[in-house]
Amino acid sequence: MTMKLRYSRSFGWCMLAMVLAGTVLMTGCQMPFDTTLLEELKQQGDLPAAIAIPAISAGDAHTVALKTDGSVWAWGDNGDGQLGDGSIIAKLTPVPVSGLSSGVTAIAAGGLHTLALKSDGSVWAWGYNNYGQLGDGSTLDKHTPVQVKGVSGNGWLSDVTAVTGGVRYAVALKSDGSVWAWGYNYSGQLGDGTTTHSTTPVQVKGADGIGWLSDITAIAAGGSHTVALKTDGSVWAWGGNNNCQLGDGTTDDSTTPVQVKGADGIGWLSDITAIAAGEGYTVALKTDGSVWAWGYNYYGQLGDGTTDNKNTPVPVSGLSSGVTAIAAGGRHTIALKSDGSVWAWGSNSSGQLGDDSTIDKHTPVPVSNLSSGVTAIAAGQWHTVALKSNNSVWGWGANGSGQLGDGTRTSSNIPVLTISLFRL
Repeated sequence: MTMKLRYSRSFGWCMLAMVLAGTVLMTGCQMPFDTTLLEELKQQGDLPAAIAIPAISAGDAHTVALKTDGSVWAWGDNGDGQLGDGSIIAKLTPVPVSGLSSGVTAIAAGGLHTLALKSDGSVWAWGYNNYGQLGDGSTLDKHTPVQVKGVSGNGWLSDVTAVTGGVRYAVALKSDGSVWAWGYNYSGQLGDGTTTHSTTPVQVKGADGIGWLSDITAIAAGGSHTVALKTDGSVWAWGGNNNCQLGDGTTDDSTTPVQVKGADGIGWLSDITAIAAGEGYTVALKTDGSVWAWGYNYYGQLGDGTTDNKNTPVPVSGLSSGVTAIAAGGRHTIALKSDGSVWAWGSNSSGQLGDDSTIDKHTPVPVSNLSSGVTAIAAGQWHTVALKSNNSVWGWGANGSGQLGDGTRTSSNIPVLTISLFRL
């Protein structure tokens, strides 16, 4: 049985897809996945009971990694405890997250907070908590992991299969296809029909506030908007829309999900297998391997060769096929191709495109020295991370807080190895 891992990240958030014999088993943002097929494989004896997939995720200025033993490691900025090691001191190389030495199956880095999903379906969070983004019923920062509570603070959030972290909020996908969110809600990014912040999970409503959002297979959290992928391949979004990031042809915020339109506003976007949300823009991957984007485009992060915002999806230039994963950073976008090469476009002020320059690019360019062998990608605000098939981690871009993990604070416009002895 042959497995290939493909992973992407959206502004401090990540997306993972496992492809087994050509079938997508997991897809989305922040390690979202459909557990139904996984459970079938477990019962057949094809997968261990506790899945721990090597994974990476990037936040504002910190990076998180999940090892095959189920332990979580982190490095970079730690001013709000987002590394989870019990301190608020930045780390230039990976350190273990306290209390998470095993049992974790997915990770998600938000802006200044971090999330972990355990094999029992529980969610744990740490770091910045000014709007309740840790979901523990408080607004106090936590320097070590705390468990996310249930609705109205009763019990614990359970049966979760995917998590994603926004700038000051978090979102979870349950095994029944429902979506739950907590934290900052100024633009309606929690999707509960209000703009009221919440320190515990609230359920995302359905279109026009009727019923509940359902049949979701993947989620992605951006700066102030959230995106969800349905089983039928359609895409739905809610929250801030000042830069057209909801893709509904308007600039109106929405506190409940709206469906993303098709190209030129005709029909609806369809045949999507993965989604990623950046700061004011959104990216989607189609079943044919093509990449589409909409929203904020001042830095060329939509990759269509312009710097004009788009209120409906446009194709990314030069990526009409062959892409297996996508990642949306603060203002730059990353794609992983089936040959293991990495491509990037958008803002490049800190060298986050990895093309040995600091010049913005409005169409995709290849990342230096990563023409093959890459299995996962993650994009932070001003830095980017890649995981290779030998489980080595590479980073490039801003490094003022040590988020590249190479033991220095020196930024790099080409990939550098995260301490040579660190292997996922």
